[in-house]
Amino acid sequence: MTARTAGPPDVNSYDPRTGAPVATVPSTTPDEVRDTVARAAAAAAPRTAMGREGRAGMLRAMADALDHDGERIVATADRETAIGARRLTGELTRTTYQLRLFADALDEGSYLEAAVDHAGPTPMGPGPDLRRMLVPIGPVAVFGASNFPLAFSVPGGDTAAALAAGCPVVVKAHDSHLATCALALAALRAGAEAAGALDGTVGMVCGLQAGRDLVAAPPVRAVTFTGSLSGAQALRDIIAERPDPIPFYGELSSVNPVVVTGAAAEARGTEIAEGLVGSFTTAAGQLCTKPGLALVPRTPAGDALVDRMAELVAATGPQTLLNERISGAYRDLGRTALSSGAALLATGHDDGGAGFHAAVSLTVADAAAPGTDLTRERFGPAMVVVRYSGDDELLEALSGLTGSLTATLHLEDGEDRSALVRRLTGICGRVVFNGYPTGVLVSWAQHHGGPWPATNTVHTSVGVTSVRRFLRPVVWQDAPRDMLPDELRDGPVDVPRRVDGSLTLPGGHA
Repeated sequence: MTARTAGPPDVNSYDPRTGAPVATVPSTTPDEVRDTVARAAAAAAPRTAMGREGRAGMLRAMADALDHDGERIVATADRETAIGARRLTGELTRTTYQLRLFADALDEGSYLEAAVDHAGPTPMGPGPDLRRMLVPIGPVAVFGASNFPLAFSVPGGDTAAALAAGCPVVVKAHDSHLATCALALAALRAGAEAAGALDGTVGMVCGLQAGRDLVAAPPVRAVTFTGSLSGAQALRDIIAERPDPIPFYGELSSVNPVVVTGAAAEARGTEIAEGLVGSFTTAAGQLCTKPGLALVPRTPAGDALVDRMAELVAATGPQTLLNERISGAYRDLGRTALSSGAALLATGHDDGGAGFHAAVSLTVADAAAPGTDLTRERFGPAMVVVRYSGDDELLEALSGLTGSLTATLHLEDGEDRSALVRRLTGICGRVVFNGYPTGVLVSWAQHHGGPWPATNTVHTSVGVTSVRRFLRPVVWQDAPRDMLPDELRDGPVDVPRRVDGSLTLPGGHA
């Protein structure tokens, strides 16, 4: 047997339930990274030449290929993540729906922001003929997330949006689900091949150093990342060393505060307590929109709400975390006091067996306690309940929070909470009323983002408008007709356009 030439260390995935290894994959070498990125760069022009119709067909073919191999993909993902076949089946449905929704968006065409200003007199003098629309930026590096092995990984939203824009994609496979990444990549490539797309449309690299090399590769035009603040900073440092700056779209850290008014606690405190516990323990609290902080009034009704939460937490069993790193960080967090005034109110059971398990925890703190750290994300099945006395103390506590993906308000009909809603709107990207933030619908109107440190961008990573991250505007001035994209030529076209300032629907003339 010939020994493998020394190179980067292999990467491994493990079964979170037992800690046993599932897959071992050789790390991608620097030469292999360069080759993968070169193929992506070579595929950029053909992706644009496919046109919207060709790319829409490719996305639908990819969705079909994922569905065809869905049973094997779900079983493999469950073994590597312990998420459960039911939720993973739903995640696969979300993933294929997302691909098909982007295909529909390509058919519709408004994402191009096409505009035509004909030559003619203006208040500033004679104006040239100007025609503008968005075009793809080029190869995109996508870093998958540990907690969504499908919807935020190889076939996930960043990949779908970049492909819809016309950009080839190179994914850095997540170590937590390497075998799942390989299966998903094979399905995407099968779909691309069925649609006539060239090799290089979707690529993948594995290993820590390969991720660094990918970000530094000159042909890469943007990087997306879902993960920790420290991981994001490491990638941003690499980008800063490039001779050409490129966009970095990061989803990083979010506490997702939930505010309960006194009236809401009085009217439905038990219902809210049960909903909160169910929300922050879903998926073992390993969701980016997990509510990690609840602000509850210091009233008898608020006391009863918190007591009910403690009862429910104490009755919970051990939670399975995704990997050893998350498990270790969660255990370290449990040993760190929030402040001198914080107290552990309740914990669930932890069997202490093999695998990556943890107990649910509920901590209580006083909004007025000095030094209380309410801004730190606690990834895992943990929640902090902060007790407040009156609106002034509530608003003061909210003023100390950093940005989040979501903020939730439980209130009753007839309450005028406009000032509170304005405060919540200022610290998040999505305000939820009388519900729970876990669950992010893929749609045209969705926004999944928020002020720093939730993200470092104004763009969404979920929904049709996430495609905007991978497009840039170009203007054609006084261009001959045959030099223009079809969507900008005079005559009827199949996309909405703004022509000389007026919105023109498909079929209208420029």
